[in-house]
Formats: sequence, C-alpha cells, structure tokens
Amino acid sequence: MAEKDIEKIIKTARGLKKADLVIKNAKVVNVLSEEIHEADVAIADGVIAGIGKDYHGEKEIDIKGAYLSPSFIDGHVHIESSMLLPREFAKAVVPAGTTTLIIDPHEISNVLGLQGISFMREAIQGLPMDVYMMLPSCVPATPFETSGFDLNSYDLSLLIDKPWVLGIAEMMNFPGVLNLDSNVMAKLKLAETKGKRIDGHAPCLSDKDLCAYIAAGVASDHECTTPDEAIEKLRKGMYLMIREGSAAKDLRALLPVLKEKNTRKCIFVTDDRHPEDLLEHINSMVRIAVEAGVPAIKAIQMASLNTAEYFKIPNLGAIAPGYKADFVVLPDLKSFKPDLVFKKGKLVAENGKLIADITKNEIPAVRGSVNVKWIKYEDFKIEAKSETVRAIEVIPHQLITRSVESKIKVVDGYAESNLETDTLKICVIERHRAGGNIGKGFVKGFNLKAGAMASTVAHDSHNMIVIGTNDKDMYTAAVELIKSQGGKIVVNNGEILAHLPLPIAGLISDEDFDTVIKKSMQLNAAAKSIGCEIDDPFMAMGFLSLPVIPELKITDKGVFDTTKFEFIDIFKPSAVVV
Repeated sequence: MAEKDIEKIIKTARGLKKADLVIKNAKVVNVLSEEIHEADVAIADGVIAGIGKDYHGEKEIDIKGAYLSPSFIDGHVHIESSMLLPREFAKAVVPAGTTTLIIDPHEISNVLGLQGISFMREAIQGLPMDVYMMLPSCVPATPFETSGFDLNSYDLSLLIDKPWVLGIAEMMNFPGVLNLDSNVMAKLKLAETKGKRIDGHAPCLSDKDLCAYIAAGVASDHECTTPDEAIEKLRKGMYLMIREGSAAKDLRALLPVLKEKNTRKCIFVTDDRHPEDLLEHINSMVRIAVEAGVPAIKAIQMASLNTAEYFKIPNLGAIAPGYKADFVVLPDLKSFKPDLVFKKGKLVAENGKLIADITKNEIPAVRGSVNVKWIKYEDFKIEAKSETVRAIEVIPHQLITRSVESKIKVVDGYAESNLETDTLKICVIERHRAGGNIGKGFVKGFNLKAGAMASTVAHDSHNMIVIGTNDKDMYTAAVELIKSQGGKIVVNNGEILAHLPLPIAGLISDEDFDTVIKKSMQLNAAAKSIGCEIDDPFMAMGFLSLPVIPELKITDKGVFDTTKFEFIDIFKPSAVVV
C-alpha cells in the first residue's frame, strides 16, 4: 500500500478524516473474538480503518441493527464444473456473499495444459471478487487414463511465484506420495521451497499411510465422508475442507464433528457445483450448519477467517482494523441471505442481484478440443463371456462407488444392458488425441428405462463418457457431442431430448448464466423422463471416470479397481460378493 494510503487510513481510524464509507449501527459478527457487538465500521481505500462510535463518512449507510459479517470464501472450487465462464459464475455467487475464491483449474488443465491456466487467469480479470489459484498437481490424475496434457514440476515452477498462486492443488496421487514417485516429490518440494500450501485429496487414507501423507507437507483434505475419518485427520493436524457440491454432499454427515470438536481448522468448500446450485453458495453451508446447532459465529468463521488463515492470505476474513473491507449485511443469522454485499468497501450486490459492472473479456481460442477417432455403431459392442459382470454401483450424493456383481443380458454373443437389474452399459471414449481407446463396462444406479446420456465432462481427464440402454442411442449421443465440440446430451430413439453445447475445452459454455441453467435443468428433466432417479445425473456420471476415488471406476483404458490399482476383467467374479 502506498504511503499516502497509509496516512489516509491512520487519519480515518483516528477520526481526523472522514471515511470513504461508514456502516452505522451494525451488529458486528466478530470471528476474532467470537462475539457479536454493536459498532460503526469506517472504511478507507477499501480497508477497514476503524470500529467504534462517532465515525463519519463521505457516505454513510445505517443498517439499523442488522448483522455485519465477513463475506464468504470458497476454499476449493473448480469453476469449470459449473460450465460457466468466470464472469457468469461471479454473477451467481457474489450476490450470495462469496467475494473470494480459491480455484483449482485442473479440469481445463487436463484438456489444455498451461494454456488452460492462462485462459482462466485471463477470464477472471475484472470480476467483483478476488480469485486466487492453486496449481493443478495431478494432470493427469493417474497414468491409467488418457489426458490432454501432462503438467510436470517444471511447468508449475513457471507460475509458483505469482502473487495470485497460493500453492499446489489437491494431491490426488497419494500412492505417488507414499511410494516416493520422483515427479510427485518434485512438486511437493517446489511448494515447500516457496512456503506455499499443498492441498490434499485422500479418501479413506488412514493410520501410518495418512501420517506419511501429512508429513510430506499435505495440509488439507476435502474427501472426508464420515465423522471417524474427519476426526482422524483433524487429530493429525490436517485442515478439514468440508464439501457440499452438487454430487458430493458431505456437510450433513460431518455435522457431529462441527458440533463437538474444535472447528478452527475446518473450512467450507463447494468443489464442484452445477449452475442451478450456485444461487446459494457458501452461505447455504453456513445456514445448514447453524440449523443443525453449530453456533453462528463458528459457522461464519469456517466460511471466512479459517480459510484465509489456512491459505496465508493476510488481512482477510474478519471485520477488524487493517482487514479488507469485504463484508455482508445480514438481516438475521438464520437465512444467511445477504441484503448487501461489499467488496473492498464497494457495494457490489444488493438484495440478491449483482450491481457491479463486469468487464466482458474476449475469449481466447480454446475451442476445437474434442478430437475423437472415427467411431462406428459397432464400437460400443462388448463380447459376452458370461451373464454376470462386475459393475460400478453409484452411491447417492457420494463420489465413492461399490464394486458389485450383477446380471446382464446376452444377445447374439454380446453383453447388453439389463433394465430389470438396472445394469447399464457405460463407455469412455478418448477425445484428446484421436487414439481410439474406448473403455467399456456396466454401471448400476441410474435406472434408465430407455435412451442414453453422454458428456465430455468426465473427471479428471475429461474424455467422453456415455451411459445407455442400447448401442444405437449411445452412438447417436457420442456423435452429436463430437459435432458440437463438447457438451452434455440426452437421446432417446435417435431423438435429441436435451443438449447443452460446451465448446470451450469441452467443459464450458459461452452462453450466459440464465441460458446455461435453463439448458442444465432441461438435461436433468430429460434424464428423468427416461427413468433416471439420480438428483444430478450428469455430475454423478462425470465422476465415474475418476480412478483415484474408491472403489470401481472406468477410464478410456478400461474398468479400474482403485483399491488394487489395476484394471479388471469385468467378467471375472470379485473375491468378495457385495
């Protein structure tokens, strides 16, 4: 901060100079002292200069006893999962009180490498919020799938010193950490040398292996789904990132931890959300926690101060002298819907609407990323070796799956979907290098009675994933997504029921928020019309290809057992019948 700014802030704090803005008659939610107290808050040059009485400003807003809370921080989010450009994402979440994001652009990096990071950096300029980055650590996540790019430690070293880079993002390759993989070690040492954070991703990791993972420098985890897992990680010093995404909803399962344990190392994150789940954001997590009995101050603390402290962002996440003037006005501590949202002392949203101007940046040339070898209808066939297969079973609202044995149909020697047992064919088509790989298997839990659904959003390498009741509709869906250079689609009897093109890296729409949410809801409705019973079927489908989360997944190279870290023959029975 320039010297004259410091002088101005000092004079404002002492009451010798009018503030730029004074919030009058506030009930300050003080996450530092964990109390609520009445005060006026004076702002100068985007900074809180003073808290107390008898402050005067060039502009004064009397909030008449409403609550003044730090605005919210999302500690781990993939903007690409919303299918929105960052400017459209901001339009949704800023009115909900989120004014800072820590993003991990590993979705687009898996498709475009460093160009994807550059795209996101350009796209976040001019937003009424601060956006920091964690550099993708696992591009690709594993060698068991085909990715668009491979980011090594040298690539990350080109960006690690940037002030907007806070560290290395979720280290999904925990086997690489435990087994001292040289590429993984280089990335860990890079972050350690620069004094920056390393986020974790270690579902079900426990005991001595967890100790080793933490001792390597990994400081957080957002994959806890049970209180026991969360408590073990807290006991061993990890920050607990509590996730409430569209597919993975862990908050309610972890509420006992928040009510019984020290929450100062707990952080709220969304990870992956579809657009229809963005109108309420981190504020919805605060509300759910408070409704369950977590004290409001502690819930807000997890949504603000804890996150800023973890990422070593100075002077953020609290209402105190010297802190950024990022705060929200709340009518009560129940709904957590802000009346007013301020960013650096400027009013940016009012009554659920964004009022700040957003610069419409030119979109760089990141299209044309869907590169598929010529496919034929016959490519979807699976030669049957038996009438029983090992299938991937979806668990509602979780990313983990089960390996189960299930009956299929055999027609003319080929394995087909069995609607009676809800055992549907699933294929993953390599879409980066036109290599021709197609992984084939079966999935349970979608309950389709007809048609097919497909997407080029398939974590983390984002090959094309297709689920269907018959090969013809699966083929039609895949071809249409190639034509549109990415997207999501529902097909029945050769007819397109719903289609959302995603031409930017096969992940992001170039349309506005209202259009994307409308088409996203149409997709869900279309999936429901052909029998799907999953709340957010495309988000659930998109994680079936992620081979770092137990138990059974599918990539373009085949069906993968994450517990054994090996590909399986789906026609060979499992050792344990579930």
